[in-house]
Amino acid sequence: MNRREFLKSTAVLGAALSLPSVFAAGTAKHPEAKNSTENGGNGSSELPVRTLGTGRAAFQVSALGFGVMGMTYNRSAHPDRKQCIRLLHEAVERGVTLFDTAIIYGPLNNEELAGEALSRFKDRINVTTKFGHEVVNGKGTGRQDSRPATIRRYCEGSLKRLRLDALPMFYQHRFDRNVPVEDVAGTIGELIKEGKVLRWGMCEVSAETIRKAHAVCPLTAIQSEYHLIHRDVEENGVLDTCRELGIGFVPYSPLNRGFLGGDINEYTQFDPDNDNRQTLPRFTPEAIRANTRIVNILQDFGRTRGMTSAQVTLGWLLQKAPWIVPIPGTTKLAHLEENLRTLDFACSPSEWQELERRVAAIPIVGDRYNAEQQRQVGF
Repeated sequence: MNRREFLKSTAVLGAALSLPSVFAAGTAKHPEAKNSTENGGNGSSELPVRTLGTGRAAFQVSALGFGVMGMTYNRSAHPDRKQCIRLLHEAVERGVTLFDTAIIYGPLNNEELAGEALSRFKDRINVTTKFGHEVVNGKGTGRQDSRPATIRRYCEGSLKRLRLDALPMFYQHRFDRNVPVEDVAGTIGELIKEGKVLRWGMCEVSAETIRKAHAVCPLTAIQSEYHLIHRDVEENGVLDTCRELGIGFVPYSPLNRGFLGGDINEYTQFDPDNDNRQTLPRFTPEAIRANTRIVNILQDFGRTRGMTSAQVTLGWLLQKAPWIVPIPGTTKLAHLEENLRTLDFACSPSEWQELERRVAAIPIVGDRYNAEQQRQVGF
């Protein structure tokens, strides 16, 4: 039974079993999660909200965001532009207020899609984007460029493509070893003073780098891959540093590039021209076949709770801390609805611990990145 079939068959049961949303208690450094009804409606459906960052860097967003990347980039076939725009509008109407894109996605055309689809809602939602990967004449070079002048040029380009007066949050997509992080943070601080950027974040960086950057210009969020079969941020100090400094955390690929949703098997074909999964060791047929045992555990856990494996995966992330906001992406309305219904469920801490124990008993086959991509993370 696939994700959509299971979702349909459990819709009534899921509604009956729904409990308070899967928010865990926060720490003193972070504001508690609040229900969006406390903040006034905007005519659309409302989702619970969370706060990334603290103080002047605070950013209130829906408890689940939306990753736009796969609508044009790295995820094989996708619907035509009109269908993508329609789905983004549906996400807005269902209460999603955080949308994520980047200059390198496409390159450029993902930002253009987000700008066309979402700029009309800029009083209701926020689109975050990222700089860092070098793009020359509309093509990625594979190099990093976070020199101050380049950051400014990329900022101006993103503002135009997203049709915004200010970027709600501007992430450094990958660390540039040729530019001191203090210079990057200083440049962002200047752009914030000029009103072109409102907040900033960093992606896939070390705890030490986070501290250095935050000391110059307070960070709102760190974005890194995080899910049940990739938990490095629990071990390398990144989550602890975010907790200590009051910085939010945004897990990208929270469903492990679709795998934990149960829609991928060893026979899945990835587009060699528009899907990076065919370059990743964890997505070889052998690795998929071995790691499917983990998906089976998620499905078994969810079956008695009216949850799909995707909902179990997202729910596990949400209960980790009230300042964590996953950004699953999709091109299908059924999956959007499935993801958002995660917020209707709750499990006890002991249940989540039992799930972790069962998953941990299965050896994970394959690295998440190849050697070239892995060299770009963790600075």
